[in-house]
Amino acid sequence: MTAPTSATPLTPYATLLGFTRYVDRTGPTKATFVGGLRRQRASRSGFNPHGQFVKALKADVAFHTGGTHLAQVADLVKPRWRPLYQALVPGATAWLESLGDPAGVDLAQTRDALAMLGDLPVKINPHFGVRYADGRAEAVRLHFDEAPPSGEATLATLHLMARHMDAVLPHAEPVLVDVRRGVAHRTPADARPEQVEQWLAGEAAAFRAIWSTAA
Repeated sequence: MTAPTSATPLTPYATLLGFTRYVDRTGPTKATFVGGLRRQRASRSGFNPHGQFVKALKADVAFHTGGTHLAQVADLVKPRWRPLYQALVPGATAWLESLGDPAGVDLAQTRDALAMLGDLPVKINPHFGVRYADGRAEAVRLHFDEAPPSGEATLATLHLMARHMDAVLPHAEPVLVDVRRGVAHRTPADARPEQVEQWLAGEAAAFRAIWSTAA
């Protein structure tokens, strides 16, 4: 009995984070980035160092504790992650305070959605939602990088979240929070959804083409 000569081809796929990081790149770095994503998917590797941080931030929203959990989380993680958490806490705390009275904000459950950009599936996965006493809701995606999110990455993130908000958190507004700086980004008033859609469709087609050639 002979072993199969080739494995089933990996179908192109991206998370919201992966796709928005891809659109942020130019020239040959796009191909290098997609190749890295493909290899990561093939090996099923990948580790999220921010898990406990997100958990602490959600706890502060859910329990109306105004930053108590965030203040403690850096001491609870492994020593190697403490510098990262210490760099994130001040901005996250500032954002939390910008929401107003903790008693007037609740945690809202978001759901993941699968966006199709042409033939490319993109997983839309906000970190959580917040709901205000006046009924407004926001679906929140967190940006952890040292550099602020670019205009392109911000626009792509917010557009794709808004596109699938009926599934993610009905009637909510998408928000991208730059954690290190405590700044919340919302869709610009002059954004043209049809133009953004056309731009992202082109990016997705190129992503698929690069993915196939990286096989």
